[in-house]
Amino acid sequence: MQKKIFTLLLFLFLSSCGYEAIYSKKNSKNYNFFVSKLSFVGDRDVNLRIKERLNNFTLNEKNKNFALKISNSSTKEVAAKNTLGDAVTFKNTIATNIEVSMNGEFKNNFVIIESFIYNNNSNRFNLKRYEKEIKNNLAETIADKLILKLSNIQ
Repeated sequence: MQKKIFTLLLFLFLSSCGYEAIYSKKNSKNYNFFVSKLSFVGDRDVNLRIKERLNNFTLNEKNKNFALKISNSSTKEVAAKNTLGDAVTFKNTIATNIEVSMNGEFKNNFVIIESFIYNNNSNRFNLKRYEKEIKNNLAETIADKLILKLSNIQ
C-alpha cells in the first residue's frame, strides 16, 4: 500500500515540474526577430544542425527580419601525443562566420568559434561516433549563441 502511495505522489510531483524547452515554438514568441532567408556554406552536418535550431524562427514574422549567410569550417587536430608519437588527445574546432542582413542591407558580421578536446579511443568505430556527437553538440552551442546574438541586434 505504501509503495502505491509513494508511486502516486512521485508521479504527481514529477508531472507538474513545469519543464519547457527553451527554444520551443511557444517560447519563440519572446524573441522579436525572424529569419526570412538562410544560406549555408561549409560542413553539411553542422549546417543541418544549425538549420534545425533556426527553424522555429522562420515561421512567424516579427519586427526584425534577418537574412543570414552562414559559412563554417570544421577541423580536427592532434592536441597531444605520447612518447611513441601516437595521438593521445584530439581537438575538434568549428569556426562559423555569420553575415546578418536586415531588410536587404548589411547589418552585422560576427564569428563564433567552439572547440572541444577529447581523448583518443582504440576502437575506431566508437571514436568516429563520438566525434560526430561532439560535432553535433558544438553546432547546437553555436546555434544557441547565434540566437542570443540575433535577439540582441538593434
